Order: sequence, then structure tokens, then C-alpha cells
Amino acid sequence: MTEHSFWHQKKVFITGHTGFKGSWLTLWLTSLGAQVIGYSLSPISSPNLYEAANVSELCTSIQGDINDYPSLLHAISTHQPEILFHLAAQPLVRPSYKEPVYTFATNVLGTAHVLEAARQTKSVQVIVNVTSDKCYQNDGLGHRHFKEHDPLGGHDPYSASKACSEIVSDCYRKSFWNGGSSSNPALATARAGNVIGGGDWSEGRLFPDIVRAVTTKTSLSIRNRMAIRPWQHVLDPLQGYLQLAETCWRDRQYAESWNFGPISQAHVTVDELIRLTSDHWGKSLDIRYQASDHTSYEVLILTLDSSKAVQQLAWQPKLSVERAVEWTVAWYQQYQAGANMSLFTQQQIKAYIKGEGV
Repeated sequence: MTEHSFWHQKKVFITGHTGFKGSWLTLWLTSLGAQVIGYSLSPISSPNLYEAANVSELCTSIQGDINDYPSLLHAISTHQPEILFHLAAQPLVRPSYKEPVYTFATNVLGTAHVLEAARQTKSVQVIVNVTSDKCYQNDGLGHRHFKEHDPLGGHDPYSASKACSEIVSDCYRKSFWNGGSSSNPALATARAGNVIGGGDWSEGRLFPDIVRAVTTKTSLSIRNRMAIRPWQHVLDPLQGYLQLAETCWRDRQYAESWNFGPISQAHVTVDELIRLTSDHWGKSLDIRYQASDHTSYEVLILTLDSSKAVQQLAWQPKLSVERAVEWTVAWYQQYQAGANMSLFTQQQIKAYIKGEGV
């Protein structure tokens, strides 16, 4: 488990701290006593978790683009962080078809900018590059759970860009930081499944689409009702990222690629997730099933093998799919009721750490 004493007063730099995962990570790290410096563009949606939970009040927030290398280098070198989490990205599959060049620029060259800035900053000891479970070469037939040594690839621009981000990371690791020397930073990559949790309003993601359908009393449009994804609550992979950073700090030999996906209940379809959400919310949904969209490609089945993280990092996801949905629905219900979402989000983090209600 994450050690409070380890993170106390650690200087942590997060790219993409205004995003969904980045905001949750910032809230968690500051609750552990870390000094967080965030570097990011403005939130891409409105509303968003960053503003709803007043994340800016807890960290040093710098507005910037990872594609602006001089500004990024200035921010990192000025603040001299010890640990760096790279989450800034173009994070969605379908928009990657509309803006492929921007997707590659941000997810590939942006990664190179972050790693190069870290290479120029001697204070950086650990880097965790958060990529995606979609970085694998996937035929979509579901014949196997993907392991870390499987071939990288991607049919769509987003998936391909995340595979490239992995390759860039491996290049930096082997070209500049190889050998496990304590004088070199440890660079690890993290590949997580599809996350849900309070505060996500991104376009084209299933749970935010459900939230919009419920709150606006409109139809829910679904593309692939039988698609299978490794659904998990956002706190489960974040726990993995934190444990990975701690482990790499102590031992550079763990600077590798790691999967963080559900251990059980991995085969949950879109239909099943919608049913669980409707049951917990107590709301019926008007669902409209779309015809196949031949202008874009999305695999039908994607599952991960996370046994490496379980065995070597002692990481263990806590929340079942049912519990993850319950916690997520509770967050949005509190938001609708006008609750203090900074306090409620922190309460969910504390409950997770203590194992309460999991």
C-alpha cells in the first residue's frame, strides 16, 4: 500500500493535472502531504473535476502545453521536482480520427518533451509515464489478456500514439538511463484499463454519456453494446501508479512497463455496465443503439493481465465493478445535490485508503 511517510514533503510534478485522472491524483498526493506542481492546459470539459473539487487551491498550478518545450523545461527546472507523473495527453479514441496530427504531436512528441525536460533536471529521480491499455496490437477477438511483453500497435491514431509513447519511453530508458544506477532517474510506464469515477464529463466516454443522459433526461446513444473493456474505478490504477513510483524510488530495476487492470470481472460489457449504473442510480435510460460506424475503428474486446503488478508490486485493486459503479454514482448524486465536492472526493480517497466500503 501507499506509504504516507514516503510522500510527505516530496516534490511531485504532474503533467495534465487539470484532467480527470490528474485531478484525482493531485487530490490524493496532497492528502499524503506531497508538494504538487501541476502543468497543464485548461480543463477540456465544463463542468470538470478540477474546478468542482477546487483542486487549484491545493497545488501550484501552471497553465502550459507540453508541446511548448521551452515553457515546460522552465517549469520543471524551476521547481526541481523529485518525482514526475506524465498524464498530459489527447486521451480519446474518436477525436483522434478528427485530429490525428494533434494527437500524435501531443502523445508522442509531447512525451519526448517531458522526458527531455526531466533529463535536463537533475532533481528528478522517478518518472511514471501513464500511457494506455490500448497500446497493444489488438485484433479485437479477445483470445488473450494482454501482458507487458506483448507487441505494441494500434489501428486508430490514439492507440498508435500511445504505443509510440511507450517506444519513446523505452528509447530514453535505454539510451540515457540504462543500468539501474542511482544517479539516473527510473522511468516506468503504466497501462491502465477504462476508468470510471466522479468528475469525468469527457465527450465520447461511456459513463459521462450516461451521466448526461440521466441529468438532462435525454437518450443514451450506444455504438457497441457488447464491447468488453477492463472497467475499474479511477482510484485502483492511481494506487498502482503511486506504488510503482515508490518501488522505483527504492529500486531502479522496476523501471519497466506495468499493466493495472481489474483482476476479476474483467469481462464486463457495455450493456452490463449500463444496467449496473441504472440500478444504482434508480433511473431508467432510453437507449438508442447506433449502426456500425465504418469511419472509425474500435476493437470489440480488450482485457489486461495485471499479474505482474500483483506479484511484484503487491498491488491489488480494491473495488469490484459493482462497487466502482456505486461509488461513481454516489459522486454525481452528491454533485447534483450541491455538496462540497472537494470534501466528498477527499472522503472517497480516505475511504479507499482505509478499505471502508470497498
